Amino acid sequence: MPDSTWLVSRELTEAAGPWDVRLTFDDDGEYFFRVVNASNGIRFVPQSRAYYRITVSSSISYIGRSEKKQESLFLSMKLQIGYLRAREDSNRVRAACVTYLQTWLHNFYPNRPDLVQEAQQLATSLGGRLSLPKAPWKYAWIEKLFGFAAAKYARLYYNRAKSSVLRAWDRLKYSFERNSGLPS
Repeated sequence: MPDSTWLVSRELTEAAGPWDVRLTFDDDGEYFFRVVNASNGIRFVPQSRAYYRITVSSSISYIGRSEKKQESLFLSMKLQIGYLRAREDSNRVRAACVTYLQTWLHNFYPNRPDLVQEAQQLATSLGGRLSLPKAPWKYAWIEKLFGFAAAKYARLYYNRAKSSVLRAWDRLKYSFERNSGLPS
């Protein structure tokens, strides 16, 4: 759930503590983890709607090859794992932490073998093991021929082009509707 959808009281904000200025990526994820951790619970409002931006490589949310963003993301992940384990350190929680590491491992592989190794060590300390990321089926042939990095960037550039075409199509439709006087 995007953290842009949370309504937080002043008391809860103060209980969560200040923003962690060491983080430049996933700083909001780390902060809202602390907000949830400090709360008595979360209430879901099913009628609510949130519209979120499309992430493309030029946006601030794209991690890409930025070492600073990769290090920030990994620090944020380690902090969140620590917060969760401080609250409950059961087999279920440790397994969830390993799954979390596995889910985000593709952000570090293959460009940051040091962070991949550190993630693997953390997973081992949690009683689990990480496997190296695989390209989705659509890009598996690229991975087979040229390696994971090529498949990863082919996927990125395909998604970037697709987003660009969809935005251009939306602009064209909007322009046509506005100039034709027809209701959208």
